Amino acid sequence: MDDILPGGQPSTSVHHTCMARTRITFPPLLMPRAFASKLLKLYDYPDPRRPGRMIKGYDCPHALRTALMCAAVAQRLGHEPARVKQYQIACILHDLGRAGLDRQLFGRIWSWARAQGIPTRPREWRAVHPETRYGRETEAFVARYRAAMGEAGIELNPWACEQVEMRLGYARRLAARLRTVKPRLRELAVTWSPWMGRIMLYYYYPEKLAGAQPWVRQLAEILVACEQFEAFSNQRRGRDYYVRRREDLAEAFAYLNALHKEGIISRPVVQALRELSAEGAFDKVLEQARGRALSRRDRACLRQAGEE
Repeated sequence: MDDILPGGQPSTSVHHTCMARTRITFPPLLMPRAFASKLLKLYDYPDPRRPGRMIKGYDCPHALRTALMCAAVAQRLGHEPARVKQYQIACILHDLGRAGLDRQLFGRIWSWARAQGIPTRPREWRAVHPETRYGRETEAFVARYRAAMGEAGIELNPWACEQVEMRLGYARRLAARLRTVKPRLRELAVTWSPWMGRIMLYYYYPEKLAGAQPWVRQLAEILVACEQFEAFSNQRRGRDYYVRRREDLAEAFAYLNALHKEGIISRPVVQALRELSAEGAFDKVLEQARGRALSRRDRACLRQAGEE
C-alpha cells in the first residue's frame, strides 16, 4: 500500500463531482489504508499443488490503482458519495477471479493463443465458435487445443485448465471466489450488492448488463476504461502476459476510442477520463504502474488528452 499511495494521501477523500471540479493531484482512496490492505489479502489463494502454501495475489497494485482511478472518474461524473465508496470496494476486487494466477503458465498459455489467432475473451470465442454452450468456453478451448498445446510443450492439466478458466471462464471463477470470500467480507462489514459483481464482469460479459439501470452500466464502463488505461501502462503485466516491449499512452487512448466505437464505453466516460488525465490526476498512478517517471512525451500526451 505504501508504494501505491503517496505519504500525504488521506484515508478518505473530499468528494469531487461534475458540479465542483476541484483539481485532483492524486485519485482518492475512500477507505482507511488498513481496510484496503485487508481487501487485497482476499487475492491470496491456497496452492493446490503444495498444501499449506499460499499463492500471493498477482499484481494487487493494479487492482488498487484501478480502483483509485475509478473513484475519481465516478466522482467527476457526479455519482453519489456513498455509492462511490461501495463501488471502489468492487473495483479493488475486480480481478478476484484471477486469484491463484500462475504468471509464467498463464503467460505461456495466452501468448500461445494470441500467436495462433485464438479468441481470448468469452464473447469473442462465441463469435468464432457459436456452437459453444454459453458458459462452457473453457471446456471448448481445452477440447479443441489440448493436442496442439501439448505439442507446444504446454500440458493442459487441471492447474493449466484453471489458468484458462481465468479468462474464458471468468464469470464462473469469479462467482466461485466470491462465494469463498463473502464470509470474510461480512466480517469486514462490507455490504455486498448484486450490481457489484455484475460490473466486475462487464469487460468479458457485456451482455450481463442488458437492462441494467444507467448508473450501473456507467460504473461498469468506468471500470473497464480505468482498468484498460492502467493496464496499458502496467509494466509488469506487459512483461508477463501481454508480450509488450514498451508502454504507450497514445495506444492506450486509441484503445479507449476503439472500446467507445464498439459500444463498450460511452463518450462521457471517455471524456471524464481524458479530462482528469489532462489535469494531471493520474500522472503518479501511471508512473507507479510503469515503475519509472513519465517521459516528456508521455506528459505532453496526457496534457493534450482533454482536447480530443
